[in-house]
Amino acid sequence: MSHFRNRSSLRAATAGLALAVALSAIAGPAAAKVLAKVNGAEITDEDLAIARDDLEARMPRELQGPARDKALLDNLIVAKVVAQKAEAEKVGASPDFARKLAYMRDKLLTESYLGKVAETANTDANIQKTYDEVAKAQKPEPEIHARHILVPTEEEAKKALERVKGGEDFAKVATEVSKDPGSKGGDLGWFTKDRMVPEFADAAFKLEKPGDISAPVKSQFGWHIIKLEEKRTKEFPKLDQVRDQVVRYVMQKAEGDEVVKLRDAAKIERFDAPQPGQPVAPEAPAPKK
Repeated sequence: MSHFRNRSSLRAATAGLALAVALSAIAGPAAAKVLAKVNGAEITDEDLAIARDDLEARMPRELQGPARDKALLDNLIVAKVVAQKAEAEKVGASPDFARKLAYMRDKLLTESYLGKVAETANTDANIQKTYDEVAKAQKPEPEIHARHILVPTEEEAKKALERVKGGEDFAKVATEVSKDPGSKGGDLGWFTKDRMVPEFADAAFKLEKPGDISAPVKSQFGWHIIKLEEKRTKEFPKLDQVRDQVVRYVMQKAEGDEVVKLRDAAKIERFDAPQPGQPVAPEAPAPKK
């Protein structure tokens, strides 16, 4: 079921170029623009759109714009040439081909149907409702903005603490002695307690007001001196900041819910061997004599 629920992987795995060519035989109203002919068979701009949608993720990044479309059209022409030869050789008449075509058809139908379900769910009302539910479930969480000085030994930490307690600028001392290359002037930015190792987080969040400096704190990384810059309560992002993520969730949830509903309503009989750890259905009791 899972491979039917991921739209992007379905697109990458389904028809490939061969399916795009097969579809081109039945696609396109009269208004489609003819881009090429192969032994009289037309390849249109609508066929190119199908190929672009199917092969986008597999095209080289350096190919963009007209060059990208030219490469796709070249592939369509080659595929058409090969497909015509395959037709002449009656490759499509084999049972194996028929099974593969049926498999690809099921995948494409699944993708198309679930895409329709997802688009139907993608409404402003659903997006707002989902956002409100998630935002309501979020508890206010404190976060702090802090700096630190990281050194290998307690003795070095005490010396650094003496310097900043003596009036030297914390950022300047951090720049000179700290062994943390990822924090300029020791600046760690804003963070919540769960983002830091426990020893560091406990000491940092015990600091009460901006300007407070901790005693030396040992963690798995070494010895820290921590300075509190600011405190605040972390705000849940506004809808316009996370709209894309909410839209993806709404659409994926709609697809997943539909799959579960259809699966639950279907009569499914399985005859494969149970996997290790998978419960085996009990056998029906023998009829009484």
